[in-house]
Amino acid sequence: MKNSLIISLAFMVLSFSGFSQTELITNVYNRSTTSLNGSWKYIVDPYENGYYNYRYEPFDQQETPWASAFFLNSKPNSPSELLEYDFDGMGDLKVPGDWNSQKQELFYYEGSLWYKKSFDFTPSREEGRVFVYFEASNYKTEVYLNGRKLGTHIGGFTPFNFEITDIVKARDNFLVVKVDNKRLKEGVPTLNTDWWNYGGLTRDVKLVETASNFIQDYFIQLSPENDKKIQGYITLNGNNVSHEKVQVSIPGLGIKKDLITDDNGSTSFEITADNINYWSIENPVLYEVSIRVKEEEVTDQIGFRTIRTKGTQILLNDRPVYLKGISIHEESPLRDGRGYSKEDAEQLLQWAQELGCNYVRLAHYPHNEHMVRLADKKGILVWEENPVYWTISWDNQDTYQNAENQLSELIDRDKNRASVIIWSMANETPNVPARNEFLNKLTEFAKAKDDTRLISAALEQKDYQGNPSIRTIDDPFAEMVDVLSFNQYIGWYDGLPEKCERITWVIEQDKPVLVSEFGAGAKQGLNGDKNSRWTEEFQEDLYIKTLELIGKVEKVQGISPWILVDFRSPRRVLPKIQDGWNRKGLISDDGQKKKAFFILQEFYENQ
Repeated sequence: MKNSLIISLAFMVLSFSGFSQTELITNVYNRSTTSLNGSWKYIVDPYENGYYNYRYEPFDQQETPWASAFFLNSKPNSPSELLEYDFDGMGDLKVPGDWNSQKQELFYYEGSLWYKKSFDFTPSREEGRVFVYFEASNYKTEVYLNGRKLGTHIGGFTPFNFEITDIVKARDNFLVVKVDNKRLKEGVPTLNTDWWNYGGLTRDVKLVETASNFIQDYFIQLSPENDKKIQGYITLNGNNVSHEKVQVSIPGLGIKKDLITDDNGSTSFEITADNINYWSIENPVLYEVSIRVKEEEVTDQIGFRTIRTKGTQILLNDRPVYLKGISIHEESPLRDGRGYSKEDAEQLLQWAQELGCNYVRLAHYPHNEHMVRLADKKGILVWEENPVYWTISWDNQDTYQNAENQLSELIDRDKNRASVIIWSMANETPNVPARNEFLNKLTEFAKAKDDTRLISAALEQKDYQGNPSIRTIDDPFAEMVDVLSFNQYIGWYDGLPEKCERITWVIEQDKPVLVSEFGAGAKQGLNGDKNSRWTEEFQEDLYIKTLELIGKVEKVQGISPWILVDFRSPRRVLPKIQDGWNRKGLISDDGQKKKAFFILQEFYENQ
């Protein structure tokens, strides 16, 4: 935890590739906010005419930008003035929401699109500060308020914010946001993925009000070494935050502790508590936690539990736990497009619980905050994943900084969530030296920032000593993880389901093992022989045989089959079967359960 404090202070300003952003505010979920959701005007700009002049020079880096710069939201001063755009005459997009599912002409669009929101604002306190907070925007985002650039954010799935205290006005504000979702070789994720590249302001946008000297960040968890000690740190932000009194209260445990910040506005603590009712799957207790300073109070709902490994076991509160899981993509089960709402999260987790899950793998990127907040309440364990997927530009330093920044923002947002037990570094990445160095460095960063959770990654299998009938995990990164996880598709990409009966496994590492993926595609309602691909019977048979195979693999402490619900992917083009959907879901895109759903449900009932 002391290392966590150092990392927290070191990342008060995050930057790479020449761009920076204001330090992230923890727990916006429970703070005073004003929603900017709703209808926003938009301009599609594939040539980026609103950002660059004809010499390809950015307008926002010029001392006097041309009126044709979209972020100025200019209006003609006379009938003779030439101006070739007008936000107010354009159409509307709903925020939050991706543009692909809202406009048919933008279904496949990858490029730049500008948003504009006009608003008035009356602050709720006489003296305070105001920030604009984006829960996520995919992928590169340039933000301007009233013609002034606030900053840039890179990454499509994590939150970011900018201070606007001295810029926001009582009336006639205009917030202009340029979002570019082009896939990039040096990006994280990179060019090649197996999910839809939804563009836009995909999660909530809001104004956050704070005191002049406010609670910027905090981390409050059980000590990994002593389950009777609650420890953490608190960081204040402002001009007068040194040697300030901070009070931490947990009424349910009879705790009220006064602290004093250091010269940098930070303080750390340890509190002994003998009467903790530990958060668990069966009893997901959340304590009301209050942090108070002179000018403000922030509350949160935090569960206290330990998670560690011992040999081949995963221990939750020092008791072995078998992770009965499912993988989930962030697509809405209630409408087309990217999921973002509490109702979306509620439906997905309800299906997971109906399946019998006590655990979910949120793949392959950070999902919205509703998912982990609800998982806290429902007693569902969570694997969260950084979008280091398939083949990243391992030797590119900016790519590494991008990955580290997204991981940092994910940990900052969710480090106080009891349900989150695993930070995943990557998915199906090649075993090459540059990748190993990349992931090792990322793991060291994660462990320094948060030493209360487990590290894993979805690795790949290989033949054992050249024998194709025996499989193993031979990957140097397996030495870095706490939980050894691998994806395998015997019976789908590797032979037919009957092949499962001929495969054995040798796992040499003395670590708990998770089968992070297996599965088969099936078109819901397509029935036939179990040897006919795409039928529900084929998928059902593969689940039966794979579960039998997994039962024979030593050290397996859980599984998360691929996947809960069918999801969109441009890679999946088979007509009348895929039609742009990955069909490996146990539930169809319109909410119908396939036969394999009930096979897994029965398996979990007997665990």
